[in-house]
Amino acid sequence: MDERAATELIERARAETARLAAALTRQRDDIVAASEFSSADDEHDPEGSTIAFERAQVQALLRQAQDELAALGQAAERVRAGVYDVCERCGGPIAEGRLTALPATRICIACANRR
Repeated sequence: MDERAATELIERARAETARLAAALTRQRDDIVAASEFSSADDEHDPEGSTIAFERAQVQALLRQAQDELAALGQAAERVRAGVYDVCERCGGPIAEGRLTALPATRICIACANRR
């Protein structure tokens, strides 16, 4: 994969992940705001999940999105260094299809299967 194509791929993934992170941040903020004015005992509500559970779930998804943004930043650095398609474990090539599916990956499929 050439540098231009890799950069575009990473930027598209970064934009999509940033949109997801923004949506999750709004959702988390809405959950927190809704719970501020409620005195309901949702911990013992048999009808559904608790506010605390929902907040924790959204927070975990947000953390994953933030980690992905950081990984995409590192991928952009690897493109600039000319090693974007080089496996960090074995030094072999990372297939273009794998990079297309997982733009932030740092390892080839063979190394990923050895985990």
